[in-house]
Amino acid sequence: MATLLQISAFLALLVLIQADDPSGFMSIDCGLPANSSYIDAKTRLKYVSDAEFIDTGEIKNISSKFKNKTSENQFRNLRSFPVGIRNCYTIRTPKGGRNRYLIRVSFMHGNYSGKALPTFNLSLGVDYWDSVVIKDADTRVTKELIHVPPLDYVQICLIDVGNGEPFISAIEIRTLDNSTYVAESGSLMLHERLDYGLAPNQTIRYPDDSYDRIWSHSAAPHLPIITSSNDSITSNVFAVPSLVMETAVTPKDLNQFLNFMWNIGNESESYIYMHFTDFIKTGKGEFRAMNIFIHGSYWYGPLVPKYLSDVTLYSTGVIRAPNGGKLNISIQRNDSASLPPIINAIEIYILKQFPQVQTNQAEIEALLNIKSSYKLTKNWQGDPCYPEKYLWEGLNCSYNNSSRQTNIISLNLSLNELAGEISSHISNLTMIRYLDLSNNHLNGTVPEFLATLPFLRVLNLENNNLSGIVPPALFERTKNKTLSLSVEGNPNLCLSEPCNKEKNKKYVVPLAASLGGVALVLLTGGAIFWSQKRRKKREKQISGSSNQGKTLLMPLDTMFSYSEILSITNNFERVIGKGGFGTVYHGYLHSSQVSVKMLSPASVQCYKHFQEEAQLLTKVHHGNLTSVLGYCDEDSHQGLVYEHMDNGNLADHLSEKSNHVLSWKERLRIALDAAQGLEYLHFGCKPPIIHRDLKSTNILLDRNLHAKLADFGFSKAFQLGDGAQASSAVGTPGYLDPEYTTTNKLSEKSDVYSFGVILLEIITGQAAITKSQDNTHIIKWVISGLKEEGIKKIVDPKLGWSFINSSILEFIDLAMNCVASSSTRRPSMTKVVMELKQCLDVLENSQVNNDELSYSLDWVSLGSLISDSNERQ
Repeated sequence: MATLLQISAFLALLVLIQADDPSGFMSIDCGLPANSSYIDAKTRLKYVSDAEFIDTGEIKNISSKFKNKTSENQFRNLRSFPVGIRNCYTIRTPKGGRNRYLIRVSFMHGNYSGKALPTFNLSLGVDYWDSVVIKDADTRVTKELIHVPPLDYVQICLIDVGNGEPFISAIEIRTLDNSTYVAESGSLMLHERLDYGLAPNQTIRYPDDSYDRIWSHSAAPHLPIITSSNDSITSNVFAVPSLVMETAVTPKDLNQFLNFMWNIGNESESYIYMHFTDFIKTGKGEFRAMNIFIHGSYWYGPLVPKYLSDVTLYSTGVIRAPNGGKLNISIQRNDSASLPPIINAIEIYILKQFPQVQTNQAEIEALLNIKSSYKLTKNWQGDPCYPEKYLWEGLNCSYNNSSRQTNIISLNLSLNELAGEISSHISNLTMIRYLDLSNNHLNGTVPEFLATLPFLRVLNLENNNLSGIVPPALFERTKNKTLSLSVEGNPNLCLSEPCNKEKNKKYVVPLAASLGGVALVLLTGGAIFWSQKRRKKREKQISGSSNQGKTLLMPLDTMFSYSEILSITNNFERVIGKGGFGTVYHGYLHSSQVSVKMLSPASVQCYKHFQEEAQLLTKVHHGNLTSVLGYCDEDSHQGLVYEHMDNGNLADHLSEKSNHVLSWKERLRIALDAAQGLEYLHFGCKPPIIHRDLKSTNILLDRNLHAKLADFGFSKAFQLGDGAQASSAVGTPGYLDPEYTTTNKLSEKSDVYSFGVILLEIITGQAAITKSQDNTHIIKWVISGLKEEGIKKIVDPKLGWSFINSSILEFIDLAMNCVASSSTRRPSMTKVVMELKQCLDVLENSQVNNDELSYSLDWVSLGSLISDSNERQ
């Protein structure tokens, strides 16, 4: 349960500024300057700025030509989104979740940009709502939904599909009666709301309509009837305005029918609401009775409309539209009636399903509260975890398909200029496993609640201004080996009582951990006391390290003895991989599967600083990097303990021996996952880490085929710049940067080259060095194939052709740019991540027929990449 403090903070973040009316309305003018508001001249409703509900976008004004054509302020300005694929509004609903709302979004381009008119998608939370197609600059496009949000806020997102910049003019939310517009399941998207008999170019809305539904004129070819009665019409629960019910249409002839037809799309399911009243007094013996037919079949009747009293006839279940999505309704006079049929108004809705698979609400609120309290400028929009390609920066999620529950398991806020105390809202991230708050300006004490997070395994608080004592409960968890804690770089933080701050400033206070327990070691006068000889050796190594002068609490479960490694692997019983550095074994640690890589004797001799590197790697956490859980460094035995990945490596899945053929979408997703992990090594680690041995066998897959990079543990940390001098030959033939052979220098662009080779493996299914007599390099093979026969020559035949769209071309183009012979022409990994996300978007938002694939080679912008093919391996 959220505390009152949490709720109030979240409310402060999502400021709910309501109009001065009792109806639970919310009216937002998108693009209105922050802290501005006005009263609409027509509706008398208060419109407020959208600045409190979104962090992105740009305020724009429509051109003066179109400003003169509209009297409504909300269409004179707008918010456009030139940056980002998904931009979302987060809006607290007026009466909380589980209530029925009319949600309306409006768009008018007004030639604000002078660019081509866009098409983009609209989503409600993580679910597709509809496409917005802007056909001309002065026409208003409106999308309306009747929806019951499961949570107490809604998220309205605009999705860039690569066809112009998304924009929005207004958002309106109206509270409805919960007994109205009830669908068996799902929500209702408005298709038509028509007032029969209303004059052309007129609309009726609030204050005449208490729900602010907008009623439009219908050009139905029937004789309109205008009431002359001064008597009021009694409304039912749907509260249709009297102005709407005072007009109607009827056939010109007694025996004619009222026939209507709408095209609602193929296989669409709809709900209809027909509103009737009779405002003409009938003579003696006269009465009106009607039968309703849908698609030619009797549906309801006889219906006898009441004099000056509303009757609403509506479907309680879906009406399916056959015949190409055509909805046909016929209203016919009952044989016993003396007056023709009549109808006053009709509403037609399309059934929309919003599964609302999303992240735990309490965790979303916690993240938004954290964002608010620290004034973070992160683009945290929409759902944190869905869709996965829009995962919020700095976090990772767990996905439980069976329970449809998603939780935050990793939060990295390192180097985010956080100031103040550690936020209490973190306590609501109850499933979190990794929390990194290092390298900020946090002060105050380490809070007790961190010890109560049951699944927390890694906590990094390094390099802040924390003070006081590490909570005993937190310290106890390190003893119990359930938590890895790092607190170095907090000079006023004490590990235990008594706390002598002056003493702590002068001396190292390391804590070393092993399966045998935790020993607190005070280095005074150079004397080091250990209970066992092996502990003495380790402590001497630590005391002479660069950590001198800092308070260091070393991560637990990171230092394993060789006997413990033997126990974990059951005496190296099961080999699951071999490489140039050593052999990988399967094992169990605390009932969890792990992988243990033991270095070969030759590799051990090369790693004189192995322990220093291993300690660094235990602090590197990212959802697309295999977690290094610990290491062994005893005599000649060196090895790393990794998390285990159920589905092996990418190379095996691409091989002909694989039982599972990866789909194109799965391959794109794997490429993006791996790219995100490599981007983090280059730009998220301080100092940056260059992988140095990136290859398809080092991309591991979990049970859901999510990818993580492995073996970055055998790289070195480099300061980027002119490149770093490599101490020895590195890399694997076929993946090694050709510049390295001439310069003997590595940079992040060396990893980009290796990653480009992997991209080519993904699209072709070929190995880096093809298995042929001349051992052709994959780059030469691809270029030759493109020149000779085009795309079809190089695409993995196991994929078939049903998957193809233009994303394949963008993917090949990206791969070839990555393997450019000159590193200056290769993109950064940040650019690679962006391009791969674009490929996924293209795949999901467009389709290309097989007969449209006669692309020439020139379509793929290989440019000089082909001309310098002779320089390649």
